[in-house]
Amino acid sequence: MSDENEEQPPIQTLPLDAWHRRHGARMVEFAGYRMPIQYTGEHGGIVAEHDWTRNAASLFDVSHMGQLSISGANAATELEKLLPGAIASLKEGRMRYSLLLDEDGGILDDLIVTNTGPNLAMVVNGACKWDDIAHLREHLPDSITLTHYDDQALLALQGPKAAEVLGSIIPGVADLSFMTGGSFEFDGTPIWVARAGYTGEDGFEISIHESGVSALADALVADERVHPAGLGARDSLRLEAGLPLYGHDLTTDTNPVNAGLGFALSKKRREEGGYLGHAACIARLEDGGCADTRVGLVLEGRQPAREGAKIYSGDKLVGKVTSGGHSPTLGHPVAMGYVDTRHAPDGTQLTIDVRGKRLPTRVVPLPFVPHKYHRKGA
Repeated sequence: MSDENEEQPPIQTLPLDAWHRRHGARMVEFAGYRMPIQYTGEHGGIVAEHDWTRNAASLFDVSHMGQLSISGANAATELEKLLPGAIASLKEGRMRYSLLLDEDGGILDDLIVTNTGPNLAMVVNGACKWDDIAHLREHLPDSITLTHYDDQALLALQGPKAAEVLGSIIPGVADLSFMTGGSFEFDGTPIWVARAGYTGEDGFEISIHESGVSALADALVADERVHPAGLGARDSLRLEAGLPLYGHDLTTDTNPVNAGLGFALSKKRREEGGYLGHAACIARLEDGGCADTRVGLVLEGRQPAREGAKIYSGDKLVGKVTSGGHSPTLGHPVAMGYVDTRHAPDGTQLTIDVRGKRLPTRVVPLPFVPHKYHRKGA
């Protein structure tokens, strides 16, 4: 049956839509929103925005992501029935990466949980947020309140100068270490600041009511150390950092074991179980892993391999690329993909089919570019 008559949900605009356009953004549809992919002008372009993030600080708008909270008696215990992470032991102000899994251990989404004190906050992927909300409401008891803060904007300031810049506007944020957060105030508006991000750089994510986000964005880019950056640079940065992207490197056909996310299965929770997907994950661990695994790949030459490109060992098909592109920092193409575990050891020589041409490639450790997170005591 044709779906021509099915009503499509309207494309939404970000609270900063007009701000992005004033700053020369090229807008594209992504995850149901019109999003800036890159900017025009003297400092614009994906490579320029990428390099600026690695050397100074860039402002990204990630307000399309879902900002949720879980509250009520035993909220942490109830959430632990859906996530493999240790949520009940998460101290106030601390954050933890975790996963929503199905019964087979397939990844429904990856997310960050924060103990904010009054409740547990969650940031989930924009493209999955409505499915995540439905999943959570289906499985959480009625005594637990799930709130979607759809009037909150989310900005990410990323780069080695992010702490200096944000600290000059919001005193105290530089005292945060990686994966911690706290309540602050900007221009009389309460905000939540977390030292985290998805570029591999030091940086912050700032949750602020949509009514105050334009003033905050203006204040940040008024600092000459900050330029706005779009989705294009964000994707090349996270690829260099070896961070998987849901819908590409992570899907329900992948699981924490073959995705290389075993760290998200804490030892205590592995032993105690009690969460959706536990039995399937443990079975894979006890069987010695999975048939395939996520790897990093470095390509020779300058032609990149894109998502879906087939990976070969000789004439044998052994895998598929899930993310790929040119690395501005390294100056050559890189990719991530899933390959047969027998062909996953570092240094394994393979080829990737790009438009009918076999490109030589080599398995390498992830990340491609070292992370620069600000860890306590570092």
